Amino acid sequence: MKLQTIPHTPYNDLTMAGRPPLKEAPHFGQQLTMFRKSKGLTQADLAQQLHTTQKMIDYYERRAINPSVNFVRRAAEVLGFSVDELLGHSPKVMRGRPGPPSKLELYLEQLRHLPRKDQKFVTQFLDTYLEKAVRL
Repeated sequence: MKLQTIPHTPYNDLTMAGRPPLKEAPHFGQQLTMFRKSKGLTQADLAQQLHTTQKMIDYYERRAINPSVNFVRRAAEVLGFSVDELLGHSPKVMRGRPGPPSKLELYLEQLRHLPRKDQKFVTQFLDTYLEKAVRL
């Protein structure tokens, strides 16, 4: 009599508890899972750091559509990410100061479009002028 081998299953107690989900996790849950795994933490590890249970982490990762603000803040802090990152928003990066560009910024933009030879001439002129101005 030949013994049957049990096929390998991708699920184990470290990656997923219970049965596989029938539907896709909410966006927040996907983000939470990704950041938790990026830190090398299991659901139980994260639960311990957040002073909650593994079942609650499982709930937030697989079913919670509208997590509490308190949980999101605590999870972001423990995982070392911003709340915006955890919610899947990329933070707005302000370049320079608000408002219209200065005259100097407009000149620099025009300078970028000049041929290299002309750019070199202008930068050499500025170098010479600024070198003399600093000595005064």
